[in-house]
Amino acid sequence: MDNIRYLMRNWYKIPRALFRLCFILVNNVYCIPTYVVWMVLLSPLRKVNPDVYWRIEGYFFHWLLAMVSMWSWSAGYDVVEVGDDIRKCIEDRTLVIANHQSTGDVPLLMATFNSRKQILPNIMWIMDSLFKYTNFGIVSVLHEDFFIMSGKSKRDKSLQALVKHLLAMYVPLNRKWMVLFPEGGFLRKRKAVSQRYAEKNGLPLLQNVSLPRVGAMHAIMDTVGPKSVVNNNSCDSRASALEWVLDITIAYPNGEPIDLASIVFGHRPPCRTTLFYRLYPCKDLPQDSENLTKWLFDRWEEKEKMLEMFYRTGEFPGDNGHGQLVEQDYLRFAILHLFFIISTYIHVQIFQAAYHYCSYLIY
Repeated sequence: MDNIRYLMRNWYKIPRALFRLCFILVNNVYCIPTYVVWMVLLSPLRKVNPDVYWRIEGYFFHWLLAMVSMWSWSAGYDVVEVGDDIRKCIEDRTLVIANHQSTGDVPLLMATFNSRKQILPNIMWIMDSLFKYTNFGIVSVLHEDFFIMSGKSKRDKSLQALVKHLLAMYVPLNRKWMVLFPEGGFLRKRKAVSQRYAEKNGLPLLQNVSLPRVGAMHAIMDTVGPKSVVNNNSCDSRASALEWVLDITIAYPNGEPIDLASIVFGHRPPCRTTLFYRLYPCKDLPQDSENLTKWLFDRWEEKEKMLEMFYRTGEFPGDNGHGQLVEQDYLRFAILHLFFIISTYIHVQIFQAAYHYCSYLIY
C-alpha cells in the first residue's frame, strides 16, 4: 500500500525515468560502437606511430566518459570537492585510492575528472574482472585498463598480472592517474567480512568503510613507486615513478550511496556528493611492506572518523562548509553528442558501401 501511495504522489517520475532509461540505452548504442569502430579503423596507426594513436584514443576515451558524466549531472547529482588542492598532481603520475560504497562511485568520479581535460585521457582504472563482461568492458579492454580477479585462489596470479600490466602498459603508454579501490568491493558486501577480520586480528570495527586489501597497493608501489626497480633503471625517474597518492573519501548525503540505477532512472531527489581530498607525496610513504600496510590501514581509520563526523554534521574536519562545486559544460555535451551521432552515421554508410561492394563481387 505504501508503494502504491508513493507512486501516486510521484507519478510524474515514472515517464521521466522511462525517458532517461531509453535515452541512456540509445546513448550507449551510438557512443560505444563508435568508439570501438574508430579504434579499429585507426589500429594501423598503432603500429606506425603508437604515440599518435594513444593520444587520439585518449581523447575518444575522455569524450566517451563525458557521456557517462552527463548521466549523473542531468539527474541533478552534483559533486563537491573539499580538502587538498589537487591541481599540483594533475600532470604527474598519481595513484588514486578511494573508499567504495556503490555502483555510483565510478560514474561520479568520472564526472569529477571530466571537468579537468588532462586526467581522463591518461587514466588507468583497476576494476573487478566481471566488469569486462559489461557493455563498457570492450572500451576498457581497448583503453588497456586492468581487470583484477577476486578470491584468495586467484590473488597471487592476479597481482602478478597487475605487475606485468604496469610494466607493459601503464609505463610505456605514459599513463598518469591510476584508480584503485583497496576495499575490493562495495561496503554492503564487504562490511561483515571486514568486521570478522578486525575482531580476529584486534583491529578497529569499522562501520562506514571496510578494511582495505593491501596486495594491489604493495604491487603498485613495488613496481612503479619511488624506490621501485622501474624508477631505479629509468633515466628520467619523473617519467616512470609515481609521485603522488591522492586519497579520496567519498561521502554521500546521509550516508545513502547513489547507485547506478539512481543515475539511470533519476528517481532519487537531486543531491550533492562530497569528495574529500588528501594528497601525499609518494616519497613520504613507508617503503617496507609492514609500515606501508599500517599506513593504508591508518588512512581507512581516518576515513571512518571523517565519515562519522560528516554524517553527523554535514561537514568534514576543517571544511567549514566551503567546497568547490564540480561544473559541467552542457555545450560540450551537446557537441560530443553530435560528434558521436555523425560518426555513427558515417560508419553505417561505410559498412553499407562495403556490404554492397562485397555483394557485387560475389554475384
